[in-house]
Amino acid sequence: MKVNEIFYSLQGEGLRSGQASVFVRLSGCNLRCPFCDTDHQSGSEMTVDEVVSAVCCYPARWVVVTGGEPSLQLDASLVDALHRRGRLVAVETNGTRPLPAAVDWVTLSPKAAPVVLDAADELKVVYDGTVEPDRFDAIEVRRARLVQPCDVGDPVRNAAIVAAAVDFVKRHPEWRLSLQTHKLIGIK
Repeated sequence: MKVNEIFYSLQGEGLRSGQASVFVRLSGCNLRCPFCDTDHQSGSEMTVDEVVSAVCCYPARWVVVTGGEPSLQLDASLVDALHRRGRLVAVETNGTRPLPAAVDWVTLSPKAAPVVLDAADELKVVYDGTVEPDRFDAIEVRRARLVQPCDVGDPVRNAAIVAAAVDFVKRHPEWRLSLQTHKLIGIK
């Protein structure tokens, strides 16, 4: 598989925010979102064993497979190999493609494309000023529905988006606000 990077940090988003995790960023994506803040196109070819070996250099139990879009490459062989080494596997996905069944945690962050997943642990909508809550009624959300203010790179516009997201959560209390804490505290 083509791996953009493997690094150790804290989960910066969602319900598991603040948890030490090893991140496996896979290269490539099937969407071109204008707000994407991740350079995920480059990378090196690695075998499953090489990825697992790199992950196991770090003490965290959680491994977050992200991208780009991890479902383009992630398969059961990597998930199973990580499980055999005592790791739990979380995936951050746009939901446009199926995932291996044994994934331990799914963060679904749908964009404009149709979603094929019917369940997730958390639904995280990148909030740019509007959310259509009814659009996600068919998805079984096991833990939380989250709105995450979109970082557009403009402090004034970002402040307005955060205020609108807070207002949205106040009007729709079944949703929660998710902030990109890794950006707030200056870590990767």
